Amino acid sequence: MADKVRIGFVGAGGIARAHVDALSVVPDAEIVAITDASREAADALASKTGAIVYDSAEALAKNAGVDALFILLPPFAHGDAERAALDARLPFFCEKPVGMDAEQLNEFAAEVEKLDLLTSVGYMNRYRHSVNRVKDLLTNEPPILAFGGWWGGSPGNHPWWTNKSKSGGQFHEQATHTVDIARYLFGEAVEVYAAAANGFNKGIPNYTMDDAASVTIRFANGGIANLMTSASSNAGGRIFLDLHSLSHNFHFTEWENNVVIKTKGSDPEEIKGEEGIFSIEDAAFVAAVKSGDRSGIKSTYADGVKTSLISIASNLSLETGKPVSL
Repeated sequence: MADKVRIGFVGAGGIARAHVDALSVVPDAEIVAITDASREAADALASKTGAIVYDSAEALAKNAGVDALFILLPPFAHGDAERAALDARLPFFCEKPVGMDAEQLNEFAAEVEKLDLLTSVGYMNRYRHSVNRVKDLLTNEPPILAFGGWWGGSPGNHPWWTNKSKSGGQFHEQATHTVDIARYLFGEAVEVYAAAANGFNKGIPNYTMDDAASVTIRFANGGIANLMTSASSNAGGRIFLDLHSLSHNFHFTEWENNVVIKTKGSDPEEIKGEEGIFSIEDAAFVAAVKSGDRSGIKSTYADGVKTSLISIASNLSLETGKPVSL
């Protein structure tokens, strides 16, 4: 491989622009190709990076001479890009959530495993010192209960985020970060039950998602979590996750996942979340592609699929009114 890892972007929206900025401080990375459903968006991002624009993910994967793909798409748009990466045997980084179709996700995960393909998913909080400090403390004393949420105000008109058939809803698309932290700390989930509040937000174009939702997750270790979303908290939002084990209480706050750790018999410990977390996760993926050493990857595609399956199950529970086994 050349000195720099040649990267192709599939997607040129807001999250793609965030990764352009993140990769700009990763010396081993070079963005050389871009494709997007909007040629205008692709051209705009290409003008910033000097990359060549391709008409499709398949054309980019076959012809651009890239070492890896960054798949930076909304939930409903996944499928063709992953197929292109698999067919070309290209390592890929995929933004969360990795899709909405459980059957397709399981199919891709099986192919990734069969090909032993290097992958990473954008659950950047797994790279935070705060989250890993808590994980270390829970190694020999498992978590028992978690309570958390991602609350925001009533949204405006959005081309896809407020359309549940395209985003999967707020719990699937946005609170997936909190779901993933819970999975990372508790282990695998075995059952999901969800309830939603609707009919409070009115007059919002293209709005089909829930105003609020509450999801109970039961984990294989015996612990439980109640995670909530709100798209109707107009007096102020919050992002938080509280959990405890027998001897510890943990209080995560804000997008950065700052944490206060209270341990029985000790003074509280406080850890602030890192800035530039996108650069940290992107650098880990680029280093793995360049060296072949995957030890720095915190979330593989298989991990990303398992987290998405929790919120897919929550939507099924909302439809049926019944618990859903995983």
